Amino acid sequence: MRYFKYILFALTLCSSVPAFSQTDSLYTLQQCIDIAIKNNLTVKQSELQMDRDRIYWNQARENLLPQVYGDASRSINNGRSLDPTTYTYANQQITNDNYSLNSSLVLLKGLSLMNSIKQTSLAYQAGKLDFQQAKNDITLNVITTYLQALENEDQISLTQTQIELSQQSLDRLNILNKDGSISPSDVTDARGQLATNKLSLIDARNSMYAQKLNLLQLMNVPYNRNVKLQRLSADELPAQYKLTVDEVYNNALNDYPMVKAADLRLKSTDKEVAAAKGIYYPTLTVGGGLSSYYSSFDNTGYHSQINNNYNYGVNIGLHIPILNFFQTRNNVALAKIDRLNALYTTQTTKITLKKNVDQAYVNMTLAYERYQTLVEQVDAYTQSFKVAETKFNAGVITSVDYITIRGFMDRANLSLISARYDYFIRIKILDYYQGKLAL
Repeated sequence: MRYFKYILFALTLCSSVPAFSQTDSLYTLQQCIDIAIKNNLTVKQSELQMDRDRIYWNQARENLLPQVYGDASRSINNGRSLDPTTYTYANQQITNDNYSLNSSLVLLKGLSLMNSIKQTSLAYQAGKLDFQQAKNDITLNVITTYLQALENEDQISLTQTQIELSQQSLDRLNILNKDGSISPSDVTDARGQLATNKLSLIDARNSMYAQKLNLLQLMNVPYNRNVKLQRLSADELPAQYKLTVDEVYNNALNDYPMVKAADLRLKSTDKEVAAAKGIYYPTLTVGGGLSSYYSSFDNTGYHSQINNNYNYGVNIGLHIPILNFFQTRNNVALAKIDRLNALYTTQTTKITLKKNVDQAYVNMTLAYERYQTLVEQVDAYTQSFKVAETKFNAGVITSVDYITIRGFMDRANLSLISARYDYFIRIKILDYYQGKLAL
């Protein structure tokens, strides 16, 4: 156990040394997350959908404003035609200009407009949560990959230490072999162990490069083989998880963006149904207009005619729907189907969430139990190795026994590093479902 504590202390000490100036080749975990969110195309698409939902909401509100539109036209008539200024017929070419400005405002439409505003507002809120969900997804992937890269770095550090110890052991055995104090097979066994450790180092480095490649791909930045990741301090290492699985699920129901978005979309479809039903009711409108015209048949000047011929008026209209190919009825039926579909989506989302939380909690519990067991195993093998090392130096046991016992300890230390990061990742997954991916 002291062996592992020494390595962990060394890693922590390295992380506590002030980092050199930030460059493009050194990333903190937060920097990786920020860059990934900024560059990830899925996140960008989610943001576009959110902006689209916001525009729909703005349009629904702006539908309450009056409509104002102007018209201008010119007509040229040849032959016998009616002059609009004198209402007499003339057999000549006449040029007519018409100008008008009109406005209308819907006063009442079965609350359809108000319900459409509420519908699109809820959909926009759901879109914002979808955007947050997309950012959470990429955040979790970055955290997981970042931790896996750190795990590989820890394994490299441990393997390098193993190589140094193997080399020291081999050097000592070479001296003893020259003196004839040991069997030549002890030297070859030590060489084999050194080669095994070197192969482990190659494997660990390859795994580290692969994880860093995955991380940079998540960030959507060019691959840099020599990229460095800032170490996590000992304070950020996980302790035993405090929440129960029911507490995690209840928190997830309240804070998991996907669930909240599904609930909002269900409420949005309620307003969609109400807005569709509103078309059954009469529409009350008020409007007004201003117009003027010019005719070349009149000898009066252009501007004088425009000033003298203008007229204005106001109107109130009542539009009563009677039959419109059953479009309103069918639109209401479609809105009800949308609501039912949203209800099923909400229920499915919550059921899936429960399954995922249960599985994630089981994985976290098993990861913690494995981590605790490996702590005990490392301690036991470390003590066994110390005894074996003393016996080997005294010539009581063979090099095969010594290498076997040391192999047990080395593998246990590597497994402990893996278990430690695996438990950390499992905790982050539970935080992800609760909508609180704290770093």
